[in-house]
Formats: sequence, C-alpha cells, structure tokens
Amino acid sequence: MSSYPVNMQTRPEVQPFFDEATNTISYIVRDPGSDACAVIDSVMDIDYAAGRITSDHADRMIAAIREQGLRLEWIIETHVHADHLSAAPYIQEKLGGKIGIGANILTVQDTFGKIFNEGTEFQRDGSQFDALFNDGDSYKIGGMEAFTIYTPGHTPACMTHVIGDAAFVGDTLFMPDGGSARADFPGGDAGVLYDSIQKVLSLPDEMRLFMCHDYGPNDREIRWETTVAEQKAHNIHVGGGRTREEFVALREARDASLDMPRLIIPSLQVNMRAGEVPKDRDGRPMLKVPVNTL
Repeated sequence: MSSYPVNMQTRPEVQPFFDEATNTISYIVRDPGSDACAVIDSVMDIDYAAGRITSDHADRMIAAIREQGLRLEWIIETHVHADHLSAAPYIQEKLGGKIGIGANILTVQDTFGKIFNEGTEFQRDGSQFDALFNDGDSYKIGGMEAFTIYTPGHTPACMTHVIGDAAFVGDTLFMPDGGSARADFPGGDAGVLYDSIQKVLSLPDEMRLFMCHDYGPNDREIRWETTVAEQKAHNIHVGGGRTREEFVALREARDASLDMPRLIIPSLQVNMRAGEVPKDRDGRPMLKVPVNTL
C-alpha cells in the first residue's frame, strides 16, 4: 500500500446515521481542524408500493450539519447502490458540495441503460456527477486529504474512500460476522471482489473501517465500525487466511441462494443518475420495471 498516501495521524470525526428501512449507514465525516465535512452514502426514503419518495433520513443529516455549523464540501457515493436511493442531489440543493463516485460509473450506466431501455437522452458519460474518481485519486475535505482505492467485485464502480485513519468500504466488506457483499449483479465477480478485499486488508491494522450496511446477524445490535486487524482475524468469508479459490466457491454458492434486493429496480435507475429520479416525456417523475432482465 506504499503507493497510497496513508496518514494515520489524521483522525476525522465520524457521525453515523442508521436507516432501519434499508439497513444502510450514512456518515458525516468532519475535518477536526476546520468546519469542513463530507457526507458518505446518503439515503432518500421511498415507499415503493405507494410510489412516494420522502426525505426524513436526509433531513436528519442536513439538520446535524447545520446545527454544528459545518460546511459541506463533498457528497460521496462509494458505488451505485442497489438497495437504497441516494439523497445526493437533495442534500446538494440544501447545502452545496460536490457529488463524487468512481469513474467506472460509465460501465454501470452503459449496462443498466440497456436493461432499463433508456433513450439517447440518458447520458452514459458520468456527467451527472461532479467528480469521477480513479484508483489513487485524492481530494480535500478542509485540511484533510482523502484518497480512493478501486475495489470492484460487488459492482464495477466500487471505491473505498480513505480519510486519515478511517476507510469507508461501501459494500466491499460487512462486519466480521457478516462477511462480504454479493458479487452476482451484472458486472460483479467473486474473484475480483476477493482481490479488492485484500487491498483493504493491506491497509494498516489500526485503520478504522466503516460499513455501508449491517444486518445484525444472530440478533446482535447493529454495528458499523471495525478495524483491518479485526477483519483479517475474524471475517467469516475472508479472515484467517482463506484462499481466493475458497472464497469464490463460498461466495458463489451463497449468491445463488439470495433474492434480489427489494429496492433494486428504483435504486439503480435513480443512483446511476446521481440520485435524480428519471422523468417521462411530460417531465413527470417515473420509474420503469424491466421484466425478466435482471
């Protein structure tokens, strides 16, 4: 990991926000030396059956930022989520900041643009986002330097964002007793996911790791923070020196037993547009349901 600018001396303040409906954890990450902050993996609420989108979760984050007198500089998506809608444009409208995602969003847009039969008006160049990150890119949050590690396998656009002694891994890893994310979506690959996890686990043992989801296995309380050392020792999918071949066999067998996420249809359409809901020809918000294609 010597090629990445790891700085364990910087310790950002991390505020988690758990969304019970989707088991997602969003974060406000604050520079301890200034009033600058970033939001990571925000959530917009949706009642899919009713076709109703609301903003309670995002409003809680916005209120916290305002109450603390913080200045929002970045709204980061670790990947194109398949299980919740992003609140990025809603938060940006209220507080400003740049929306950033991995540069391979172009691959995701091309793949799902076809699945959802999007017309030529849907741009597949990532232009809906303010910044597209490649492996090793860096950006600033106040005086803190953040950098990105390309960690595909769950999706082609997954990135881990490292900010001081804190790494935000998206769906690449779950808590040690939760293992890892599925790799059976279009563009996913279990072997590639294993390789990406090894990148994360080669960070310093003391690096704090923050999860995007937790499901409380075996009825334990919800958790979202662990360390590289804890993952290496105890992760049920990759810990204890499990080989790539063993992981691939385990991951593929488990993926074959999983149902599709409940909100995958609205989530992909919205999130590949940086959180914007698609519209019909008359300008009305409208979602499509592809049949027998996912």
